[in-house]
Amino acid sequence: MNILIIGAGGREHALAWKLAQSPQLDSLFIAPGNAGTATVGTNVAIGVEDFEGIKQLVLDEGIDLVVVGPEAPLVAGITDFFKADPLLHGVPVIGPSKAGAELEGSKNIAKVFMREYDIPTGQFCTFIDYTVAEGKAYLAELKPPYVLKADGLAGGKGVLIIDNLEEAQQELENMLKGKFGEASKKVVVEEHLAGIELSVFVLTDGEGYVMLPEAKDYKRIGEGDTGLNTGGMGAISPVPFADKAFLKKVEERIVKPTIEGLKDREIDYKGFIFIGLMNKGGDPYVIEYNVRLGDPETEVVLPRVKTDMVELLKATAEERLSEMEVELDERTVSTVMLVSGGYPGTYEKWKDISGLDQVEGSVVFHAGTKPEDGKVLTSGGRVIAVSSYGDNMKEALAASYKNAEKIQFEGKYYRSDIGFDL
Repeated sequence: MNILIIGAGGREHALAWKLAQSPQLDSLFIAPGNAGTATVGTNVAIGVEDFEGIKQLVLDEGIDLVVVGPEAPLVAGITDFFKADPLLHGVPVIGPSKAGAELEGSKNIAKVFMREYDIPTGQFCTFIDYTVAEGKAYLAELKPPYVLKADGLAGGKGVLIIDNLEEAQQELENMLKGKFGEASKKVVVEEHLAGIELSVFVLTDGEGYVMLPEAKDYKRIGEGDTGLNTGGMGAISPVPFADKAFLKKVEERIVKPTIEGLKDREIDYKGFIFIGLMNKGGDPYVIEYNVRLGDPETEVVLPRVKTDMVELLKATAEERLSEMEVELDERTVSTVMLVSGGYPGTYEKWKDISGLDQVEGSVVFHAGTKPEDGKVLTSGGRVIAVSSYGDNMKEALAASYKNAEKIQFEGKYYRSDIGFDL
């Protein structure tokens, strides 16, 4: 099979690494890719929302299957674009339709969906510019901390958690006035759920589904989960408290009603569902849906999947996932993210990366890198994810940290306390 992965981050490198292990793979293309994906496939300089460019690549290279990594092209309707095009409609896309992608593209649509299908989540209310007074009154009825979410995609920056009521009320006004651009023209105010977070990953063909390993990621830039939110500073899988009994609750109360809700609404959904959860006193509540694999969770989830990933994606395209079983590696996998100095604020790019050839006993996934004249340069805020196996979390993390030390670039920073709360 000839497969195209759309995207350029750590998630896409992990997907490419996994697909490249399959004997069913003939050629692998990544658009636009990074320095890591270039080692397992062919990078093509096409943007993730350049649908015409992607179409030409699919036709020129005889692509049999397309896997969409990031959310933006899904929300923009790439799956619908393929279905509507007479030359492309026979090429399966792993990723939901535009209607399905709204589960991530609109926080309000996702919360209304959860409420309609009795999926456990925190209480919420949505406000627009001329209901700001009602929004401030609603905040006053809630207990702190206060959770404000931009309705649309805001590059992982559109969620504010604030302890002070007056500050929360002011931020609601700021968001509705365009603090996050179009994304915060609507704002979802929701109840804060206290507990410990984790993520569960599902692959569905619209009828059946398989559950992939769960993971826990660490979003804050600072040790002990302090400071600004990032795209993710590290992750662990499996999650120690997510035992069989807890995961059964997740499947029965959340996964099954989610799949049934999509079918009930006749939403075309072939792809991954990332379910962000809060474990509140042993019961799972949904914080958010993502309509693709998470990052850096993918860098710990896919290394634990022993089943041929090409076969799983083929089964998804052919609507025979219910026949499949996913075999998992029982070992723990950890990943530690190396980021550019200053991230998630302003940071410099194009720094030389050295020491990649000295890494032993870990898998290095490139998140924000670019190959140039035989060198590898930094090209983003999150640069490299160092993933390692271990018989337990401590062992896996020790390997990741040992190799994180070997990789060098100017301004390199990473958190040294991944897994501290487990």
